[in-house]
Amino acid sequence: MDPLVEGHLRFRAVTWPAERDRYESLAKLGQSPETMVIACSDSRVDPQTVFGAIPGELFVVRNVAGLVPPYTPDSGYHGTSAALEFAVRVLKVARIAVLGHAQCGGVLSMLEGTPGVARDFVEPWMRIAAPALQAVPRHLGRDDRLCACELEVVRLSLENLLTFPWISEAVDAGTLRLQGFRFDIRSGLLTTLVEGRFVQVG
Repeated sequence: MDPLVEGHLRFRAVTWPAERDRYESLAKLGQSPETMVIACSDSRVDPQTVFGAIPGELFVVRNVAGLVPPYTPDSGYHGTSAALEFAVRVLKVARIAVLGHAQCGGVLSMLEGTPGVARDFVEPWMRIAAPALQAVPRHLGRDDRLCACELEVVRLSLENLLTFPWISEAVDAGTLRLQGFRFDIRSGLLTTLVEGRFVQVG
């Protein structure tokens, strides 16, 4: 059987009966998530799982390396920026969380070069994070440099969020909070950015 169909049938048999009221309420009343999460497309890092959330709680956008580009309102295609605009200006979320993670392939491509078959879009996309790479000491070993760069990418995305005028205005007004996180796939531990340092949650 098709694994997607099989998964849906499990959902209908197990999850739907227990969560039917929630889904029907979300369908009737619409969504009003408090938090937007910007995360990597990596299949091992599901924001709903990492944050123990239920349907309707998180507005999620995922892309390679969980990057936020700077504010650039032009005629290009801006999927992440469009999601930010909808979340902040329409849904009026109270929090935006940037979720980085260990063993990020996008970040690794900056350190070791993009695979030849993924240079049409991945390589130019990851140029957004070039300042993060420049902030990482070159003398570090491979694993330490990758980890440091993953953390810098989260910091850079948070900085880029503030280039959006309606985000910076909301932050200044105290109606919007920005948070940075990094999830370690190997340990299952989450760290969060506090006063410039990443500290373990819990």
